[in-house]
Amino acid sequence: MEREEEEFKMEVVKNTEEKLILRLEANEGLFNAMRRSVSEIPTLAIDDVEFYKNDSALYDEMIAHRLGLVPLKTEKGMSSKTKIELKLSKKGPCTIYSKDLEGDAEVIYGDIPITILNDEHKLEFVATATLGLGKEHAKHTPGLFYYRHILEVKSSLQVDKVVENSKNGAIKPEKKGSKWFCDLNEADVKEIEKLDKEAIKDSQEILVFIESFGNMPAKDILIGSVKALESNLDELEKKIK
Repeated sequence: MEREEEEFKMEVVKNTEEKLILRLEANEGLFNAMRRSVSEIPTLAIDDVEFYKNDSALYDEMIAHRLGLVPLKTEKGMSSKTKIELKLSKKGPCTIYSKDLEGDAEVIYGDIPITILNDEHKLEFVATATLGLGKEHAKHTPGLFYYRHILEVKSSLQVDKVVENSKNGAIKPEKKGSKWFCDLNEADVKEIEKLDKEAIKDSQEILVFIESFGNMPAKDILIGSVKALESNLDELEKKIK
């Protein structure tokens, strides 16, 4: 007799370009592996800067570091051969912002300050952006991936007031029989523990959060982490055969 496959239950709590929240039964090992795999998603970032003139108060290395942390749009057609030049030539007095970079790469946040130029001071350089991995340098990390358990809280008159008045949770509190299933902040958890130390525990469900730095949609970070994990597992399988 063939064993029936268990149905995989998942609820999409929020799905925007910036943030994806999933609700599903706990599998901490899997999602911890996926979290680590985010550092293996190729992401575009400035990797090299050639300075022609720098009269600002900052050293070349400091400006190059700031430029590397400016989020750039990572397009699906990009590859390891991708190289995009971004140029800047400015004369003070002015503040240099990320939006002042000129080239074919899209700057996600234009109001990131780079440096300040005083009167008659000049900054001129050519920066080169390439694809890289977060495990090699943090500037290539596309976003955050984390998870936490939905809490199971034993109902009582005083506890109910705390749960019902809780704010900023990723899901609305749900009451099932004599238990609440909710996402509480730390202050609410401490208040409930003062009332009853045994009232609160982790449920069998988790909330998974993916927050994008803007380089790519949050959904693509999830897909990218799955692909990276699959690739590593395939490589492992080949080596143990």
